[in-house]
Amino acid sequence: MSSPFYVAPEQQMKDRADFARKGIGRGRAVVVLHYADGIVFVAENRSQALHKVGEIYDRIGFAAVGRYNEFDTLRQAGIRYADLRGYSYDRTDVTARGLANAYAQLLGGIFSSGGEKPYEVEIIVAELGATAPDDQIYRLTYDGSIGDEEHYAVMGGSAEAIAEVVRSGYADALDLAAAVQLAVRALGSDGGPGAPVRPLGVEALEVAVLDRTRALPRKFRRVAGPRLAAVLGGRPAPAAADAGAATGQATASTTSPAAPEVALPEPPTSGA
Repeated sequence: MSSPFYVAPEQQMKDRADFARKGIGRGRAVVVLHYADGIVFVAENRSQALHKVGEIYDRIGFAAVGRYNEFDTLRQAGIRYADLRGYSYDRTDVTARGLANAYAQLLGGIFSSGGEKPYEVEIIVAELGATAPDDQIYRLTYDGSIGDEEHYAVMGGSAEAIAEVVRSGYADALDLAAAVQLAVRALGSDGGPGAPVRPLGVEALEVAVLDRTRALPRKFRRVAGPRLAAVLGGRPAPAAADAGAATGQATASTTSPAAPEVALPEPPTSGA
């Protein structure tokens, strides 16, 4: 009887990390950054149905890159977590920090488990504060690592080249048009220094904001169609209707197998 094939734990973790990074690197990037009135999410995404950016709760937004069926499962788990915590305690007890910690536990457990493949995803959880200094952006990787990002965050393929463009053009209190134009220019510069910038039009972009000036409790709204065209062109954007502005969540992928439903760790009894 032959002995089992031995693989060192370090090699297993390296192989799993390489596998996850390769899957994430194939996806188009997402840029999340602060602007004068809140937080803006800009993703290169030509699909009208499969969203990479979505709403989790009143003041919390979500963005992801990687395998759609996996990160949409995480998005739905985050919504269930937030609803449960808001119902059990108070809506103000639902925070991006608590949600990010729950995601980190889930992703870390899946990555370190030998029984299933790691998730090929990176996600960002952002929360709109009462004032700009209170805004929060958390970035989570496939292995459950979590980082508190300042000013902006970039994830996906060619993230380093894109982040360099954002870094060189970012300033405090950019207006919405300037912030979106900077993000679009960065997304088109994914070829690195010296490479031509790819033009990205309305049909290639998914844009949403957490807007501090919005009167409704739900601060998330999408920027699309004529409004996005006006923002890209530097013209005053037409007023956005609040009704249904936060709708349009992703439908199930028809090309990827459905990921099993996951549940985030139970909310702690004290505030997160």
